[in-house]
Amino acid sequence: MRFTHTMLGAATLAALAVGATTALAAPASATPNTTPQKVCGSGYKTVNSAAVGSLGTVYLTYNAANGNNCVATIRSNPGNAVDMSAWIYVPDTGKGDDDYGHYTSFAGPTYVVGKGHCVDWGGGIANTTVQVSGSNCASLKELRKTFTR
Repeated sequence: MRFTHTMLGAATLAALAVGATTALAAPASATPNTTPQKVCGSGYKTVNSAAVGSLGTVYLTYNAANGNNCVATIRSNPGNAVDMSAWIYVPDTGKGDDDYGHYTSFAGPTYVVGKGHCVDWGGGIANTTVQVSGSNCASLKELRKTFTR
């Protein structure tokens, strides 16, 4: 009888220890599972970014070898699919690219030739959208707007 009681006590302590360890462990999706360079490709360097509230970040990247800009919107905490977007537009040339959909981690990549031009870009996650106009134009000041619907 004493042996059974001791075994039950040990089993209870082991279960509590496992439960405490599990409860204290950080969630697996607590950090983004990608980077702008993984989304846009090799050779792209981040040149600008804008927070999408606390939900994530929109990144503007540039590849000096081909003169292309790329935009990617990356969630801070990937999870269930939500509405997301990434877009870029060059007013001087009228060229642009966009990606709108229901994603778990990121939207994009979106590409446009932007060498020597100002670019407008942005993205959104769930109900928050960021728009950056007149960006990366040397000494000209860009305009940033955040919208929540």
